[in-house]
This record gives sequence, C-alpha cells and structure tokens, in this order.
Amino acid sequence: MNHYETVFILNPVLSEEQIKETVKKYEDILVSKGAKMISKEDWGLKKFAYAIQHKKSGFYHLFEYTVPGEAINAMEVEFRRDERIMRYLTVKLDKHAIAWAEKRRNRNTKQKAKA
Repeated sequence: MNHYETVFILNPVLSEEQIKETVKKYEDILVSKGAKMISKEDWGLKKFAYAIQHKKSGFYHLFEYTVPGEAINAMEVEFRRDERIMRYLTVKLDKHAIAWAEKRRNRNTKQKAKA
C-alpha cells in the first residue's frame, strides 16, 4: 500500500450540496478500491493566478490516503470524465512528505482547537 495525496479543484458555480456530493463520490471510489482515508481537507474557495476554463476561482479539496497503486488510475479516469472537476493532482508521498503532511495535520487541528 502506497501513501498518496490528491488535490482537486471543483467548479465555483456548484452549490454546497453539489460540492459535498462530489467529494463523497470520490471518497467512495477510493474506499471501494481498498483505500484507508487518513485526512480530508476542505480548503474552500480560492482565487486562481490565471483563468482555468474561463473561471477565476475554484473550491479546493485534499485527500490523504493509503491505497494500492492500481486504484489511482480508476479515480483519475473519473476525474477526467467529471465536468465538475477543473483540475486534479495526485502525488505519491515519500517518508519526508509523509512526515511533513503529519505536521500540517497537527498544526491544522491546533488552529481549529483555538478557534
């Protein structure tokens, strides 16, 4: 089982319900392929440095998970087919990136606890 991180950008015209539905769809795809979800983050609406599909912003989401490598292809095929997904990037994490991701998660939980 390899450790991965996937960031994907959703179209900014989607409703809150459509966003939740889309995120759930991709989480279900991964879990059905045997993934163990480690972290899910909603980064919210962010402005782009340049226009993508004539849009100036999008909703960012991050998944961190472990899964066999064959499952990545199935998810990315669905990303390509789905018009709600503007961009995506999946990265296999090495031991240093895993440690950094853990620090980021800990920092985010501390910030949420303060708020």
